Amino acid sequence: MRRWWTAAVVGTVAVLGLAGCAPAGLDAELTDDWPTLAAAEAFVPDAGVCHLAIADVGYLSAYSPVQCGESHRTETLHLGTLSGAAAQRSTPPPAGSVGLRAARTECDREVNKAVGADWRTGRLSVDVVFPSPAAWTGGARWFRCDVSEIASLDDPAISLREGSLRDALKGTSKLAYGCFDPKVVKEDIEEMLPKACTAKHHAEFVGVYQAPDISYAEFTRTTLRAHKDCRKLIASYVKVPNNSDMQYRAGTIFYHPFEEEWKSGNRGVQCFLWVSDRSLTRSLKGAGSKGLPVR
Repeated sequence: MRRWWTAAVVGTVAVLGLAGCAPAGLDAELTDDWPTLAAAEAFVPDAGVCHLAIADVGYLSAYSPVQCGESHRTETLHLGTLSGAAAQRSTPPPAGSVGLRAARTECDREVNKAVGADWRTGRLSVDVVFPSPAAWTGGARWFRCDVSEIASLDDPAISLREGSLRDALKGTSKLAYGCFDPKVVKEDIEEMLPKACTAKHHAEFVGVYQAPDISYAEFTRTTLRAHKDCRKLIASYVKVPNNSDMQYRAGTIFYHPFEEEWKSGNRGVQCFLWVSDRSLTRSLKGAGSKGLPVR
């Protein structure tokens, strides 16, 4: 629309120039009284809005936020800005880049504040959304931290929901991980079935630890390290000594990020205690040695 308006003005000036004079009552200097047009501003999305569609790239053409009280799939809980070397790139940061990892670190920190706990302690996922390549070329350096509710620990499908996820993991939350009954097939855990901690179960979520900054291949080669780090969390959660007896108190189950998430900087490993030889009917948080004895 602005291009058409500018072209019309140029055409009018040309006609008046051919006439050699201005009509009565018209200043011959057409531009001296016009206000200066404001410089065009790059589009920047809003934080605190929700979206019906999940975005991999922040295209302006697909930006159509809704009120969080309406049905939606994701919510922008934080909006950040890249700086330094990451902002000097000619294209948005790709997987594995320093820029993406910096954005992921900020998203994790700010989303944790917003939801009230580490987002990986509940049925949530966090995506970092950058501007489109065209918008990046035009100077956009923002990134969105989009948060969604997922179906379950084993099913990352995004759930439709109504209501904001702000403070979603504070206090007693239906989204927070608790007790589970592992479905074991041929000595492999096929699924973690959520259970009330007062019902019979064999596993319980105890927390998240940050894995070291190593390659995904190295992490998957050295899983004993992950089990050892999870035992530390179990000991702290149950209030028992973290010593050589820990391996005789409980087994460990852990869930780690997929390779693409790992490359983006997500190093959060979710840890669970596992008691296979008896059923539990209460949470073992703070239970001590009586609740989790050496077997």
